[in-house]
Amino acid sequence: MTALIERTLRASENSEPVSTHALAEAAPRISLLGTTGLLFEAPGELDLPTQQRIWALSHKASTWPSVREAVPGVSNLMLIFDTPPRDIDSLTHALRDAWAEGQALQLEGKVVELGVEYGGEHGPHMADVIAHTGLSIDDIVAIHTAPLYTVYALGSHPGYCYLGGMDPRIATPRRKVPVLKLPGGAVSIGGVQTGVSASAGPSGWNTIGHTSMCFFDPTRDEPALFAPGDMIRFRAERIIR
Repeated sequence: MTALIERTLRASENSEPVSTHALAEAAPRISLLGTTGLLFEAPGELDLPTQQRIWALSHKASTWPSVREAVPGVSNLMLIFDTPPRDIDSLTHALRDAWAEGQALQLEGKVVELGVEYGGEHGPHMADVIAHTGLSIDDIVAIHTAPLYTVYALGSHPGYCYLGGMDPRIATPRRKVPVLKLPGGAVSIGGVQTGVSASAGPSGWNTIGHTSMCFFDPTRDEPALFAPGDMIRFRAERIIR
C-alpha cells in the first residue's frame, strides 16, 4: 500500500487551517488496533476534501520513523508499527496536529472508462434499487453513468476500489442478508457508495450490473489496476430490462 501512496504526482495546499472551535465541535477519533496498529477516523462528511486530507495525512505519517506502513481508507487512516509504540500520547498528538493543519493532497491519476452491462442476470438486485428509489432502470443507469468517480481508497479485497461521487438519488441501503458468491466484476451500490468487485466473494451490496475489466493481476508489476486519486467513469454497454 505504501507504493500506492508514492504514486502522488502533485501536492496542493489549498485548504484553510481548521479553527479551534471547529476542531472542538468535530474532533477526529483515534483508537488502538492491537499493540502495533492505530486507526485515525476523520470527522465530518464523506466527501473528496476530507479524503484529500486523509491522503495528505497518510503521506506525512508514512515518513515518521516509527511507522512501518500508512494505509489510507475511506475517511480514515491505519498506521502499522514494527514494534508497539512507547509513547502513544505523543503519537496521537502528532496525528491531531497534522490533521489540524488542514492541508489537502490532490492526486492526479488516470481516468478509466468501464463498460457495464446493467440489469439481467448480472444485475440481480436492480429491482431492489428500483423499488427503493422509485426510479426506472433507465433513470438509474443514466444517473449511475453520469459522474466521474474518484478512487478514495483500496480495501476489502485485492484491487477493490472505494469510490466517491455517487448521486444520492440512487443510494440504496446494504442488504440485510449478504450474497455469498458475488462474481468478480460485479457493479454494486451500498448505501451512498458504488463499487466493482475485483474478485469473487461475499458482499452485502446491491448488484446492478457487470464489467469485464480485470482489477487485480498478481503477475503485473503493479497488481492493482487502480490507486487512490484515479478516476472511473461507467459506460452502459447494454441495459437488460
